[in-house]
Amino acid sequence: MAQPLSDILVLDFSTLLPGPLATLMLAEAGAEVVKLERPGKGEDARHTEPKIDGVSIGYAILNRGKKSIALDLKAEGAVESLRPLIEKADVLVEQFRPGVMDRLGLGYEAVRAINPGIVYCSITGYGQTGPKRDFAGHDLNYVGDAGILSLSRGPDEQPTMPFALVADIGGGSYPAVLNILLALRERDHAGQGARLDIAMAEGAFVFAYWAHAKGVVAGEPIGNGADRLTGGLARYRLYSAADGRQIAVAALEEKFWQAFCDVIGLGAELRDDIADPQASTAEVARLLATHPASHWEPLLAKADCCCTVVKTPAEAASNDHFAKRGVYGRRVRIGERRVPALPLPIAPAFRAPPSRDEAAPDLARDNRYFGLPDP
Repeated sequence: MAQPLSDILVLDFSTLLPGPLATLMLAEAGAEVVKLERPGKGEDARHTEPKIDGVSIGYAILNRGKKSIALDLKAEGAVESLRPLIEKADVLVEQFRPGVMDRLGLGYEAVRAINPGIVYCSITGYGQTGPKRDFAGHDLNYVGDAGILSLSRGPDEQPTMPFALVADIGGGSYPAVLNILLALRERDHAGQGARLDIAMAEGAFVFAYWAHAKGVVAGEPIGNGADRLTGGLARYRLYSAADGRQIAVAALEEKFWQAFCDVIGLGAELRDDIADPQASTAEVARLLATHPASHWEPLLAKADCCCTVVKTPAEAASNDHFAKRGVYGRRVRIGERRVPALPLPIAPAFRAPPSRDEAAPDLARDNRYFGLPDP
């Protein structure tokens, strides 16, 4: 059966993470993705560590299965040489600062004049309009501006860095894919393309929906690490076992909380963790610290109370549950090596068979295929 996007051609002008991850997901659903890079060195991600045989692993896992052309977009005639590709393309993804593509002659209006049906997706930190549109930033800045960083930043003397690139991926890559697919669906009906303005800072807001309800709509203060979902209650936070391993206690519902309390032997007088959160938390911490994680893990699993031992990435990758689900069943070829591909949220029915190994393209590998001169 043909994949859902097997008839879609994507021109990818993006670099690093948000755009390349978005186009990787489109490629996994069958789209032909053509990556445009600088002659000579390509995009910066090609040079990041760690590497296998000189190839960046990060670049390889984000760009597997794509094509690569190298072209100096500032050179005379560059835009005209891309015209055949633009005419055939269904989607264009770019990640420059606002105005850069216009200066190159590849802005939305110029591209639409060549191909009215194209879905033109721009991913930036703050969007194409507004007072901050030209500001530089990274994920940490975007989640800070979205108010998310303030919710659980750790102690003032040693702030905790967020573990995930929420704005880059959740505010950039995912909204890009979602809106590209919506725009393609709309094009099926109306026959016209679309201009998509994806702002990573704005896309991050949804990850703290409860903070919106409480802090924005209700106007109630939300302290650092003091709310129901950020460690304000004993029943939803991280604790250290005797061996230093972390226990993720997420026993929000009362039945789970009582089951957890039974496992660790928490006294009845402290089970109301709203009455005296600090006292309840301190005693839970003391009890869990009396034994290593290996002691608690089978007991908590048997109680089925939403409490688990925190795993490392390597432990998660070798977990039997994920193995049986095929999460790490796909591979990326890097030279002679086959390494696990990045797990993606694309349903298996829409993807190529796991047995089909793919590699990231060598720089400019496909210039001649698309009738472009070697760089």
